[in-house]
Amino acid sequence: MLRQPAFGSRLKKLRLARGLSQTALAGSGMSTGYLSRLESGGRQPTDRAVGYLAERLGVQPADFEEPAAGSLAHALTLAASTGAGTALDVLREAYAAESHEAPVLRWQALWLLARSRRLEGDHLGERAHLEELVSLGDEVALPELRVRGMTRLARCLRSVGDIQAALSLSENAHRLAVEADLGVEDRVGVLLALVSVEAEAGRLPDARVHADELTELVEGRRDTLWAEALWTTAAVRMRQGDYPGAQHALEQALAGFPSAEDLTLWVRLRIAGGRLHLQKIPAEPAAAQHCLEEAKSALVFVRTEALEQELAALEADLAFVTGRYDDARALLAGLARDELLMTYRDRVRFDVLRHQLRVLEGDESGVEGLRALAEQTQHNGNIDLAAEIWRILAEALTRLRSASAPLLPGPAREPHQL
Repeated sequence: MLRQPAFGSRLKKLRLARGLSQTALAGSGMSTGYLSRLESGGRQPTDRAVGYLAERLGVQPADFEEPAAGSLAHALTLAASTGAGTALDVLREAYAAESHEAPVLRWQALWLLARSRRLEGDHLGERAHLEELVSLGDEVALPELRVRGMTRLARCLRSVGDIQAALSLSENAHRLAVEADLGVEDRVGVLLALVSVEAEAGRLPDARVHADELTELVEGRRDTLWAEALWTTAAVRMRQGDYPGAQHALEQALAGFPSAEDLTLWVRLRIAGGRLHLQKIPAEPAAAQHCLEEAKSALVFVRTEALEQELAALEADLAFVTGRYDDARALLAGLARDELLMTYRDRVRFDVLRHQLRVLEGDESGVEGLRALAEQTQHNGNIDLAAEIWRILAEALTRLRSASAPLLPGPAREPHQL
């Protein structure tokens, strides 16, 4: 049953969301005074009045009922203050029921819901929320919200492997941030997305220029943006073959970023450090093992399935580089039993390692698998990753065609890793 004052409050929200005055809503079938008393809670609505107003507003009578989750503002406050799963569930219910709420309020709700999907490793769910959020940002027309939504979506698109769309979006966000003269945090956020996407698209000179700009913007900070900027800069330099420069940037973040600031990022920095040590020529497995152990020690406090998979993938890479191929196979088999909550790039790494192990066994299907991955990543616009796989494929073909050649060409070089 519809009761006051909840009915009047929702009636007013629905009217204002449609841009109607009381006179326009009342029309010829209801007096403006009666409508005003309904909205203020001074009169209990009759079934006839509810039906008339529902028809005028284009809703169902049930839409006047207060959502079981409460108002969107109430649910948003709970989710923002606790971040707990139950609060986020309430927020999802309230958002679905309160589609008439102000765009800014809905934008804030979608931002939190997208973030929760990202932390769960659900990149497709995050993408759906963010695409709606970007549309709302255009409706709100605040440069800050538009840039933040576009930036977050660009990073999400990169995670799912849609490099060209991510590049276009991050370039537009960067242009808007410059034109609107936004603050440092928004400009840093845009550059973090832009540099990463440019690097994966093979535009390393552009990525290096923007990475240097990024480093200047975070000078003197010691927060999350600073750590992510150094991580991103290290990734660009590593792809350019500047391993000393990459290691210097990443070591600054590893040493200077406190775990209390963001423990998840603290762990992921160590995973990145481990990968860097494995990609160097020659590889440094002992240093990679140290990074892995540090990350594992913190996992008990910030355990998520996505983080566990990242660590298992790093451990498999380490086993491969150190010649423990059976361990690498076992780790990959364990990962394959679950739904992979990895980014597109990490999924490709997973498949590359699986095919490399097949090549070691003399199985030519490993070569075909590598070729298919190289073509797929190149088609998706991930030029940097495609080039790396083509190099690994060339090495695999050499091994298979030269029966007398040893698997490892020499003590100074390890099997190639992404």
